[in-house]
Amino acid sequence: MALFKVEGWNIDSKEICFDAARKDGKVKKSRKERKEYQQKLAEQRRNGGASEVAEKNKEEEKADFEVEDDGETETPAEEKKPVEKKQKKRKAEEVESTSQAVTTTKKPLTALQQKMLAKLTGSRFRWINEQLYTISSDEALKLIKEQPQLFDEYHDGFRSQVQSWPENPVDVFVEQIRFRANKPVNAPGGLPGLKDKTIVVADMGCGEAQLALDINNFFKDYNKKAKKFNKRSCKVHSFDLKKANERVTVADIKNVPLADESCTIVVFCLALMGTNFLDFVNEAYRILAPRGELWIAEIKSRFADGKGEEFVNALKLQGFFHKNTDDSNKMFTRFEFFKPPQDIIEERKAKLERRQKFIEVETEKEELQKKRQKVPEGKWLLKPCIYKRR
Repeated sequence: MALFKVEGWNIDSKEICFDAARKDGKVKKSRKERKEYQQKLAEQRRNGGASEVAEKNKEEEKADFEVEDDGETETPAEEKKPVEKKQKKRKAEEVESTSQAVTTTKKPLTALQQKMLAKLTGSRFRWINEQLYTISSDEALKLIKEQPQLFDEYHDGFRSQVQSWPENPVDVFVEQIRFRANKPVNAPGGLPGLKDKTIVVADMGCGEAQLALDINNFFKDYNKKAKKFNKRSCKVHSFDLKKANERVTVADIKNVPLADESCTIVVFCLALMGTNFLDFVNEAYRILAPRGELWIAEIKSRFADGKGEEFVNALKLQGFFHKNTDDSNKMFTRFEFFKPPQDIIEERKAKLERRQKFIEVETEKEELQKKRQKVPEGKWLLKPCIYKRR
């Protein structure tokens, strides 16, 4: 006789029954439990004393064994594949959700951390800047091809520098185009164009090609408002060491993929960075059409003589005629040159011969070339723009 009775327990049979729980469908035995239970039943049968409860649960145990799978039962090979795929997919989803959670819950930087990050970024920018000013253009192209992230890091730092400038030379060039576009192409004071009056600009060392974006937007708006006979056709080519966007063509700017005399304006906006920058100037002369213009903006501190006169003379020896120098800005000096047509070249040559200065000029050209071969012009004609170490 049992002293007490608890639902789900049978003291008389000394067996644990899960009748109540099993009826609710909440409990199922594992493979190990089933094996132990079957061993007990077999022993009781041999002894002839299997309990009524055990007999009653015999069929239910069989059903449990067929339905329940705790991972220890063997699965046929053809059934394993879909199961493994599901498990891998579930695991990948868990990893992705975890990484997203880490990203979304990332704490913002403290003021001190932001200050330290700004210093590291500034130091990195100064190092890249120094590299680009102290190596040749072909070495710079190779460097950026091997480590393209340097180009992005440099321009991130450059954008930060521009924010502190009172004036951006790119904006000055765009404004100059806007002003001169109001006059007829090839007319005095107007923009230079090809024979069909198409204005073709080459932006050498364009960075992210902001000049092309601003010029294209201006002419779109201009042509919408202009009368049919006043419309302007303008095309901008942008060249740099990396394709920052769809407007940029990758090239060493001493050798760009443009035909001879195919451009009417060539721009170097803080782009005479390589030690061989006179090669860039010679390339500009090649691609410029007669009467085409060369626009240059450079940092004042780079000029060895402090005023840029030596720089102007060097470009005149490359065949350019000097039009104007604007040093009204505290940080930058802007220069305008033009490529003379053949008739003016012949006229100038005749004048020099009459004054017996032609040989003198040719001698200066030779001396400049000899000096370049010994020491690159990026070390003496324009000093490299290197920031002070902190």
